[in-house]
Amino acid sequence: MQGQIAVMMAPGQLAFQDYPVPDPAPGALVVRVLRSNVCGSEIHIWCGHHPTKRSGGLGHEAVGIIEKLGAGVTTDHAGTPVHEGDRVVATYFIHCRRCPPCQRGQVHLCDNAYTYWGRQPADDPHFHATFATHWYIHSAQMFYKVPDAVSDRAAASANCAQSQVYFGLELGQARLGDRIVIQGAGGLGLNAAAIAREMGAEVIVIDAVAARLAEAKCFGAHHVIDMNAYPTVEDRVAVVAQLTGGGADLCLEVAGVVDAYPEAIRLLRPGGMLVAMGIVNPGKTVPFDPGYAVRRGISTIATVRYPGAYLKKSLDFLVRYAARYPFDSLLDRDYPLDQILQALDDSAARRVTRASIVMPGAR
Repeated sequence: MQGQIAVMMAPGQLAFQDYPVPDPAPGALVVRVLRSNVCGSEIHIWCGHHPTKRSGGLGHEAVGIIEKLGAGVTTDHAGTPVHEGDRVVATYFIHCRRCPPCQRGQVHLCDNAYTYWGRQPADDPHFHATFATHWYIHSAQMFYKVPDAVSDRAAASANCAQSQVYFGLELGQARLGDRIVIQGAGGLGLNAAAIAREMGAEVIVIDAVAARLAEAKCFGAHHVIDMNAYPTVEDRVAVVAQLTGGGADLCLEVAGVVDAYPEAIRLLRPGGMLVAMGIVNPGKTVPFDPGYAVRRGISTIATVRYPGAYLKKSLDFLVRYAARYPFDSLLDRDYPLDQILQALDDSAARRVTRASIVMPGAR
């Protein structure tokens, strides 16, 4: 059986390639992709901003259905029995458990995280990324069965967007009664608003797109700040100070804009915490006043990826709060596989919040 994968030949240049669908090795599985979303990471890569990835497969935020199980695979990583035909989500990265970060317990910083995702499609077993008809999930990747109560649309965002911010909020020690500012109301920001709300926080979301701010209210934001109405940093600092009584306890940066970083420091109260995860491409700089941060005792945590077990926590969150938040609406436009180019361009232009590549059989 032949499968197809979208391949970035160079930033801004896309082609499609066909390969035989492989049989899984022991401990691995092959899934047929149902949905794969356009994450901000794909946009950075597509626009040529990624420091190392200049070609290869794209896509990592997906849900699929098991077509073939490798020998020895009888359960997912939570011990739930799995069979061919079950829906699953998986981490696109691995925890090698041997590198220095893994040995320190920082598995989300694994030196070998992209051992498979970073490979070229010509390398067997070919289907390393999810803008494709199939995805090969290696034994070193963590995967979980999708509960029946969770839709394909909601499950597709669990890997990456939701798990990333879930980990970031817990890493920042978000707690009941905190006043949390979220910079950016894209896929990560909207998921973060719902999780922070259920943690018992007062949630403030900042963005410049009216439709995204309206969605933020649906996802639990108590307050939204329109950057068009408050166009300067000073304006936004003043309104956050007014809403919080002196500054936020925690600021989650998921805007992916370098100017957001120094602004976040000013949005925090003395002793506040910045969790930065949106600015992932090195090379761009911005003026920063370290003395201001030191004198106010601001702590900063930067994080990329997440421990794989957070993917299960995200699925559990979706089951628990499916009726409270419109998770399905996070994907605001569907595209068939042959329209990935349009999906990438629309996403880069912010014409959509979260584009989703939909394969035959998706629900």
